[in-house]
Amino acid sequence: MPFSRARRTFARTLTPLAFALLAVAATGCDSGSGDGSATADSRPASGPSVIAPGKPGEKNKVLSAEEAQRRRKQDDSPNTADISYAQMMIVHHQQALEMTRLAPGHARSTKVKQLAERITAEQGPEIETMRSWLKEAGAGEQAGHGHDHGAMPGMATEEQLTELRAAHGEKFDALFLKLMITHHEGALTMATDVKGQGNNIRIEEMADDVIAQQSAEIRRMHTMQ
Repeated sequence: MPFSRARRTFARTLTPLAFALLAVAATGCDSGSGDGSATADSRPASGPSVIAPGKPGEKNKVLSAEEAQRRRKQDDSPNTADISYAQMMIVHHQQALEMTRLAPGHARSTKVKQLAERITAEQGPEIETMRSWLKEAGAGEQAGHGHDHGAMPGMATEEQLTELRAAHGEKFDALFLKLMITHHEGALTMATDVKGQGNNIRIEEMADDVIAQQSAEIRRMHTMQ
């Protein structure tokens, strides 16, 4: 064939190969670290990053979410939020038990009496579990008992408790459900707060149990009103 035609044919064959080689070369250049940037191995794993404060004299570190979770599991020492939660939740539960003890002699509804029994069966052992946890953590209940009840979400006032003690029948049922729904909602607030502020895995598990149990009971109580 003529020389000019052969050149054109060779060029058409060479062009795709040349582009492929250029692409490979460009990829290789991008993956390098000649400009001093961090390589893929030195960067945190994919996902949201977490800033971990360094020790005194050390810089902060950027960790992946997975790395931060592993570190937390390695050191779940209780902090003030964990201890405060256990102390206050004991007091919170004790008031719930004070209310449920009235149900057998004051309630008219069988469902309200059964609900009160269920709450007693749940929260009594939970109080003992939190007391045991506080003892292991080297803390006591004093801060919880000395805490202002008004500062704990969902707590009934003394006036409301006096009214509940004097109520009977349908009036008791209605007031009990109203106060207990508010009481449970306060417990959910406390449990949600400690999940975000605490550090101890056991307290987080207790908070998860409170959220699961009391959310279900709130829904049930709404259907009973």
